[in-house]
Amino acid sequence: MAGTTETDQPLSPSGRLFLQPLMNQVIICALGGDHPIPVAPLKTQIQNSVMLKHPRFCSLMVRDSGGREHWRRTHVDIDRHIIIHTCPLHDDPSVSDEDAVNGYVADLSYSSPLSADKPLWEIHVLVAHKAAVFRVHHALGDGISLMALLLSGCRRVDDTAEAPSLGVSGAAVSGFRRWSVWTAVRMVLFTLVYVWGVLMRVFWVRDKATAVSGGDGVEGWPRGLATARFRLDDFKTVKRAVAGSTINDVLFGAISSGLSRYLDIRSPKALQEGDQITGLAMVNLRPHQGLEDFSKLMNSNSLSPWGNKFGVILLPVYYHRHHSNPLQYVKTAKSMIDKKKLSLEALFTYKLMDFVTYLFGPKFTSILNHRLICNSTFTISNIVGPGEDIILVGNLVKYIRAITMHMLSYAGNADMQILVAKDIIPDPKVLAKCFEDALFEMKKAALDVLNY
Repeated sequence: MAGTTETDQPLSPSGRLFLQPLMNQVIICALGGDHPIPVAPLKTQIQNSVMLKHPRFCSLMVRDSGGREHWRRTHVDIDRHIIIHTCPLHDDPSVSDEDAVNGYVADLSYSSPLSADKPLWEIHVLVAHKAAVFRVHHALGDGISLMALLLSGCRRVDDTAEAPSLGVSGAAVSGFRRWSVWTAVRMVLFTLVYVWGVLMRVFWVRDKATAVSGGDGVEGWPRGLATARFRLDDFKTVKRAVAGSTINDVLFGAISSGLSRYLDIRSPKALQEGDQITGLAMVNLRPHQGLEDFSKLMNSNSLSPWGNKFGVILLPVYYHRHHSNPLQYVKTAKSMIDKKKLSLEALFTYKLMDFVTYLFGPKFTSILNHRLICNSTFTISNIVGPGEDIILVGNLVKYIRAITMHMLSYAGNADMQILVAKDIIPDPKVLAKCFEDALFEMKKAALDVLNY
């Protein structure tokens, strides 16, 4: 507790929400290099970076006597924010760098909260594993903002004077392009149906228990982490075979198929054909659909300023023991996601969160969000990263991976990190393989269609 000063800045409603015990969210991003990350140059680059010009990365979170949160500028001691591990994380030489980093990140995700006596970010340098792990509290910004910040410190391999180009994401809600009476009617109808579904999900409706179900309290359980690897070209091949589809449609089709495959392995008799489990997807609400230039995000007068600017939509997955045509998963996903895009479901959840926080405070809003998560089965998001190879402090970046069930593309690859509670899903690598196999089957079917 502390008295406020004239220079203190209040947190946004979403920032206050993410600091509540039930919603205490830390964004984790792992970055691997060709060589060990050089610590001294990394410190120098951060010390001189635009990151330390951003007030949220140079501020403590303090609470006044009434419990309201504020940002207060402070001196940043770089040595307290960069945690260095020079030795291997495992004595067993058979443990790969990827498994070592995934295990380290999984442990960080539930056992090591960020300390409130310094600005809410850290960088863990795993020298022996040629990796760095960035941890930033969600109260500081969303994934789009933080990816733009990360890339502002990187350069292109083919032209080290240039910053990486920022891709365009299908995650943003683009709305409809052609106004008509029928389009407006559909928008209103879909919005009413989906908003009602969100409210029902908060208060009454919950998914049927399956082998992948969690619930209240699992956020504190030990974690496991696995990586599903994809090629963007494979997504594009499937996309071409299903008219009008997007990479997001293909991704969700692969998730639907992969979850069905995994449930067949774990509990083949638990679900009936067509039973539903539900995902929560994070949707970018910025006018620009891709990653914004960092200078635009820093401008408070921008149409898309820094912060948390996303809504949530419900994405149903229907269990199918067998599909004669793997592309049917994509067609089903496209039909559903097209309706979601036309609705205002994501915008409604974003505005509702702010409105409820304003009226009743962040604690009450966190309870509602917690119920929404507990009554669903999984969360998912994705971000389009740089399309070309990049370097960080002179080191070629081999991969960039955000954590949760999150797909992040980089230089033609797309890695999905799957974070699970070990006691519920003890074999996350099997689940990752189910997703990879699902996309492989879709690609084979797509090639048959395209070569017909």
